[in-house]
Amino acid sequence: MNNMTNGYWEGHWQNPRYRSISLDQAIDIALKRVPGEVVKAELDFDDGVLLYEIDIRTNQGLKYEVKVDAVSGQVLRVKLD
Repeated sequence: MNNMTNGYWEGHWQNPRYRSISLDQAIDIALKRVPGEVVKAELDFDDGVLLYEIDIRTNQGLKYEVKVDAVSGQVLRVKLD
């Protein structure tokens, strides 16, 4: 049976209906906090929170990990990686 027809996708954390912002919007939010080049961006479910994890390399060569809440759009954490 297909995962879409048996209800799996309906309750799956990656279902788009659980997010209020898109990946592109999350990238824009992250780049406002840490200007640079996005080297990786993905949706993640971490400690009960649906978030986007975005890795950005600055012009100085530093790499930061920015976590953006996929529902509120708030920056949850900025960490030098």
